[in-house]
Amino acid sequence: MTARADRGKTIQPIEWLDDRLRILDQSKLPHEQCFIELADYHDVALAIKEMQVRGAPAIGIAAAYGIALGAQSIKSSSKSEFTNRLNQIMEEFAATRPTAVNLFQAINGMERASTGSDVPAVKQALIDKARQIHREEIEATRQLSHLGAELIHEGFTILTHCNAGPLATAGYGTALGIIMAAREQGKRIEVLATETRPLLQGARLTVWELKQKDIPVTLITDSMAGYFINRSKVNCVIVGADRIAANGDVANKIGTYTLAVLARENALPFYVAAPTSTIDFSLPSGGEIPIEERSPLEVTHFQGIASAPGGVKAANPAFDVTPHRYISAIITERGIIKGRYKRELAKMAPQKQTGR
Repeated sequence: MTARADRGKTIQPIEWLDDRLRILDQSKLPHEQCFIELADYHDVALAIKEMQVRGAPAIGIAAAYGIALGAQSIKSSSKSEFTNRLNQIMEEFAATRPTAVNLFQAINGMERASTGSDVPAVKQALIDKARQIHREEIEATRQLSHLGAELIHEGFTILTHCNAGPLATAGYGTALGIIMAAREQGKRIEVLATETRPLLQGARLTVWELKQKDIPVTLITDSMAGYFINRSKVNCVIVGADRIAANGDVANKIGTYTLAVLARENALPFYVAAPTSTIDFSLPSGGEIPIEERSPLEVTHFQGIASAPGGVKAANPAFDVTPHRYISAIITERGIIKGRYKRELAKMAPQKQTGR
């Protein structure tokens, strides 16, 4: 079921409606604000895979609700049969997107919430856990955004890459959350947003979100970043993250590493904003982060129209890894870390974290 967004109403990109999940279809933005109501967990998994919902925190939230939705559909009253079926549902979500660690954090959290013996009680516990994950992400992004705004000064021009606002977090936002918080503090700021090839998340989503907040933004192609940085038109770079390794290496949208190197060469602060749910304490460095390879058609075509000769070979890694030495600060809801990332991030680690 689809529905159009109501004008003048605060948009909630992900909303639990007791027996189904309502999401804003990000693939239709900015031309159409279209909501989809998903009553089948298979459709939620597909929406994540096809990037109708995207952004690391938002993926985790959607997956949690999708698992809760799938659990309600399990008919067996036997706990062992219920658990076997629930594990299959979780595996389906685990196979959707490999890089964003929030997905796997959410799956692990849902798995821990399913340990009771009474099936009806477990079903309710899974709904409660999904709601908790959603609440925690909203609060974490709100806190980190207000902390990060301290780094933004009057008159700054901020360069950002991809989309890391409310759409990507189902909360306040990370990189864009900081920008929005600085604006709310009355600071005069401007934004340079890269288009973010090949799916144009910057052009379609970031610019749309900034315009919703009346924040001055200029759209540039990805390859223009060096031009503006070299001409001292940028005061800092802020990006989000899809996974942060224990040593502070960061996986983010492809092209982030390039920006980090450019920033270092030009003595420009390069900031990463992410909730602690995006930190993968089980991986010692970025070299272990799995990188999603998406369809070459996203490179050779746009919205179904070919932009390259037929039969040409195309590569499409969705993310790259920025070594921690290029990062000026990592901004989380629990504080801003500047250097000594392995030691400082370890302080944020839960007492026990299990991988899947």
